[in-house]
Amino acid sequence: MRSIGELARDSGLGVSALRFYDRAGVLVPAWVDPVSGYRWYDPGQVEEARVLARLRRAGMPLADIRLVLAGWCGPDTGLVRKLLTAHLCRLEQGLSDARAEFSALRALLDHRENAMTSPHIASASVRLSVAAPELAAVLDTVRFAASTDPELPMLGGVLFDIEGESLHAVATDRYRMAVARAGVAGHGRDRVQVIVPSPVIDAMRALLDGEGSARLSLDGDRVTLEAGDRQAAGRCLDHDFPDYRRLLPRAGGRRTVVEVAAFRQALETGPVRSGEAGEPDLSVLGVEDGGAVTLCADVDEDPDRVAVNREFLLAALAAGARDRLVLEFGAPTAPIVIRRPEDEEAFSLLMPVRLEN
Repeated sequence: MRSIGELARDSGLGVSALRFYDRAGVLVPAWVDPVSGYRWYDPGQVEEARVLARLRRAGMPLADIRLVLAGWCGPDTGLVRKLLTAHLCRLEQGLSDARAEFSALRALLDHRENAMTSPHIASASVRLSVAAPELAAVLDTVRFAASTDPELPMLGGVLFDIEGESLHAVATDRYRMAVARAGVAGHGRDRVQVIVPSPVIDAMRALLDGEGSARLSLDGDRVTLEAGDRQAAGRCLDHDFPDYRRLLPRAGGRRTVVEVAAFRQALETGPVRSGEAGEPDLSVLGVEDGGAVTLCADVDEDPDRVAVNREFLLAALAAGARDRLVLEFGAPTAPIVIRRPEDEEAFSLLMPVRLEN
């Protein structure tokens, strides 16, 4: 007999996934210990689990997966072959439809680009000053959310959105977004936006290790930060940044204050849905009536639970740099917001992860 951990290792399915497929009646263990509830599998179920993993990666519906596994070891594999062929046809048709829609969208984008000029590079020189500790705190708040995906170079840095006496710094990798604000002096122009590459951001942050003010200048596509007699400079990214203001959280979510040290320990030691190969570990969060945040066990069926990438949540807690932070929950499909109690303009968003249902 194979333990659930051994089957997970040999099949590529996570332990949490195997528990889910047991409850769904797709891959039921050969024996369950009546005292401990521990699941044991027959050696022949290793192949079934590997087939299940492949079908899952191919996106086959659960109802069809049940039928495939039911007929996999039988003498007549006709039904299995028909189900595989039918699913492949659905995928090919879906890809064809998606290509047609994307072609139409690209045509719309081409039309818009021909009618518009790109505003992402400052056309004139900008000079302003900012408190070094304040800018350092802003960069620390948002840097963790910058993308490292080479396919999305426009997200590979931090947006500096300068308007009036404010500099908003924004970073996102699609799955999380961080925003923070610093006050600036000397900028009396209209709104200016530039994307500062992550290596330049890191060089700037290394300069901001003291008090006093720093001087930020923009000359065309070049950005320079001076602190004392040192400077960091580089070219801005030649891309447009998404309109982050459309992604800002709406008011009205449930708010709860967490003690960061205790919450971090609970995340690191509490229940987790282990991801399969290449997938992240998930923490499933719930909010009790009294406002306390709880970590839900794998068997929890609360419809209001929210699953998030545990590594991303830990990084957001560290970037918050406070002993206490505010967690804001909306619908299970809405982002979780992590805020500082004293600063509504410094926050990060985490996109939820869809759980199997």
